Amino acid sequence: MMSINDEAQAIKSQPTWLQNYIDSPEKQRQLYRRTLIIVVISQIFGGAGLAAGLTVGALLAQDMLGTDSYAGVPVALFTLGSAASALLVGRISQHFGRRSGLATGFLTGGLGAIGVVIAALTNNIALLFASLLIYGAGNATNLQARYAGTDLANSTQRGTAISIAMVSTTLGAVAGPNLVDVMGGFAISIGVPALAGPFILAAAAFTLAGLVLLVLLRPDPLLVAKAIEELKTDGDHHNDKKSSKLAINKRGIVIGTTIMVSTQIVMVSIMTMTPVHMGDHGHGLRAVGLVIGFHIGAMYLPSLVTGILVDKIGRTAMAIAAGGILLASGVLAAIAPVDSLLVLIISLVLLGLGWNFGLISGTTIIVDATNPSNRAKIQGTVDVLIALAGASGGALSGIVVAHSSYAALSFAGGIFSLLLIPVVIWSLSNHNRYFLKKWSIQGKSR
Repeated sequence: MMSINDEAQAIKSQPTWLQNYIDSPEKQRQLYRRTLIIVVISQIFGGAGLAAGLTVGALLAQDMLGTDSYAGVPVALFTLGSAASALLVGRISQHFGRRSGLATGFLTGGLGAIGVVIAALTNNIALLFASLLIYGAGNATNLQARYAGTDLANSTQRGTAISIAMVSTTLGAVAGPNLVDVMGGFAISIGVPALAGPFILAAAAFTLAGLVLLVLLRPDPLLVAKAIEELKTDGDHHNDKKSSKLAINKRGIVIGTTIMVSTQIVMVSIMTMTPVHMGDHGHGLRAVGLVIGFHIGAMYLPSLVTGILVDKIGRTAMAIAAGGILLASGVLAAIAPVDSLLVLIISLVLLGLGWNFGLISGTTIIVDATNPSNRAKIQGTVDVLIALAGASGGALSGIVVAHSSYAALSFAGGIFSLLLIPVVIWSLSNHNRYFLKKWSIQGKSR
């Protein structure tokens, strides 16, 4: 317990700029809004970098390796790289702020994209795989940027703050796949294989995203939030209640992580093999770019509405809706005629929408369950599990399709997502009813 003199000394020890934000709720609100604007700008570039590479990653590996069996390996490596990077970005953010962590991640992803281009140019498989691991840093950072806007948000703003960061990714994410042909032509004109063209775009986009954050994200919202939280904690004399709160946080973290991991496995598995499935049945790069563009648009574009729904009708309802939508997507993809571009688009749109519901509801639960003193570190760890789930789904998807069919993979994904519904209901209604009620009361009181 700190004495009044100790607390006064702690306040005086803060830098003047930081103390100004601690003392002024209005400055905190202004910084919250400014942070969202900067995150929006960086996410537009980040989305283009992510989507461009994802669209042709499997096709590039298929072309270089000469087989479908390992077509899922690029996404697996990409997501493994995301896992390692998520941990690193989370640790850097926790110690040095969001600005340092996110800028480092995006710039590293840009280097990875450059490596992929060089690998395609030299037909170097080892370099391709190593570069895809590094390229995954861009994906990890793109996802972790969704947390930046929540650092100064209250409990009734968190879902919306997450969704604003995600919806801003849509512009770049939709443009990326639809520039596949353009970038392919540009690549050929400079003597680079066409399939490496989108990675040229990815290199430029990730680098720009990193520079935007590095230059503009000042003051750092997480550092301000941590300083505010530390003063509150120092003045809290109820240690028993604090211990109880920590137990509540652990349960929320487990539930939020389960939701996001489940939806990630289903989404990555089906998405990874869709370009290969289309290519095997005569669809060209333009058609592939169109389908993946719609899919990625559905992953991010509904976010603004999704965040509001998460804040208004609850985390649980939206998580259950995610399971139902993913089921519909898997079944539709399984029964879709191979020559029907429209049905494929609809199934991939549903796949993106279900992922969106699951990610935003799960992310909001994680934010609810953490505080600024541990938030970035825990968020990084959770995103590691999400990335590993994606890596598993990506790696296994190629094997399943090679030994069975795309329809079998899609149907299995739908059934797996169906299992999410009873898990969420059981976890949240039987074991966490009190905690959800408390979150609801806190939200109404703010």
